[in-house]
Amino acid sequence: MNTQQINKKEIKIRTATTKDAKELLAIYEPYVRNTAITFEYDVPSIQEFTDRIAHTLEKYPYIVAEYKDAILGYAYASAFKERAAYDWAVETSIYVNTNMKKMGIGGVLYDLLEKILAAQGILNLNACIAYPVEEDQYLTKESVAFHTHYGYRLVGEFTQCGYKFNRWYNMVWMEKHIGKHVENQSPVVAYQVDKDISS
Repeated sequence: MNTQQINKKEIKIRTATTKDAKELLAIYEPYVRNTAITFEYDVPSIQEFTDRIAHTLEKYPYIVAEYKDAILGYAYASAFKERAAYDWAVETSIYVNTNMKKMGIGGVLYDLLEKILAAQGILNLNACIAYPVEEDQYLTKESVAFHTHYGYRLVGEFTQCGYKFNRWYNMVWMEKHIGKHVENQSPVVAYQVDKDISS
């Protein structure tokens, strides 16, 4: 695909399905093999990736950005912690085709993901991000810059906690509030897979 011909207005956002697993895994695989953006060592099997999608959709959105029937990237939310008191907080994740970064695809995905989560009653968005002391060929500080641009703030850093490619990396947590915290907080509602989410 010629990246110069992509028109952001023609990008369609839809809910992922388990049938997308192979295409989504193809986007994720280079991040596992060639970067420390994910601390996962081994590329998941298609079945494992399919199960991850299905599990996420039981409660949270898992969305894809599609252009002319090709998936360019995806984003999803997952539980921040399993205990009930954390119900209003999620961890957000996003991956874009490595050949199509810095084209606004991530922003389109995150904007809609945030709207969906807000409609569910989610209040806190948390991002767990691998972070280098010094940038190298496996990891830069771009993800922190991206999240900062979209309103996240740095709330914590763990040092030398991730080991990949025979070197140590830090990890940071970033946070964004998207709703009002009150005493009698309304419960979070599960994501409706069949709901129209067109951007």
